[in-house]
Amino acid sequence: MKREFAVIGLGRFGGSICRELSEEGMEVLAIDTEEDKVNEFKNIASHAVIADATDEKVLKELGIRNFDHVIVAIGDNIQASILTTLMLKELGIRKITVKAQNDYHEKVLNKIGADQVVHPERDMGKRIAHSIISNNILDHLELSDDHSIVEVKAGKKMCGKTLVDLDIRAQYGCNVVAIKHENRKEINVSPMPTESIDKGDILIVIGADKDISRFEKNLVVDED
Repeated sequence: MKREFAVIGLGRFGGSICRELSEEGMEVLAIDTEEDKVNEFKNIASHAVIADATDEKVLKELGIRNFDHVIVAIGDNIQASILTTLMLKELGIRKITVKAQNDYHEKVLNKIGADQVVHPERDMGKRIAHSIISNNILDHLELSDDHSIVEVKAGKKMCGKTLVDLDIRAQYGCNVVAIKHENRKEINVSPMPTESIDKGDILIVIGADKDISRFEKNLVVDED
């Protein structure tokens, strides 16, 4: 049975979520107050409607209670975002994800019961910044305010050495949870300390942000 999603607000973030969910074969109701945005998604989402999500009567008429997960991606109107989230909670929606504009907005959303609060611009900014630092930093995913998981390509200082040689856990406080071996085309989850690292290998590393930063500067970023 297909899961059903509703996306409220079809700006860059909401539109991207709507497209991805639709491409994954999910049932998606796309909602926005602007006709041109709704028309853009008529052939992408399962349904696309012009509606004011701050109106409780409108939400009920749309059958919003029937959806498994509602994503509130309203742009710059923080008041509309908060009001919509409040009403969705009162209507008993099982899961609500909301885009926050700033930390104050996030605090309010958490207090009124949003299940998940996201900062797409801030989070993407962090990921892009890490990739700009070095071509060897492939991805960066924030797990909490001070812990992350990163995907890095082995730097020159790492090649030909084992995890014991590098002593990453003791030296930097990070844990290598998996290695993707380029030459063997395989992924080794929970690698042994004697596992050697070769050119082109990709390491999945988890740890505190400050520790990951030291690890990246010392072992991942190659000096030109």
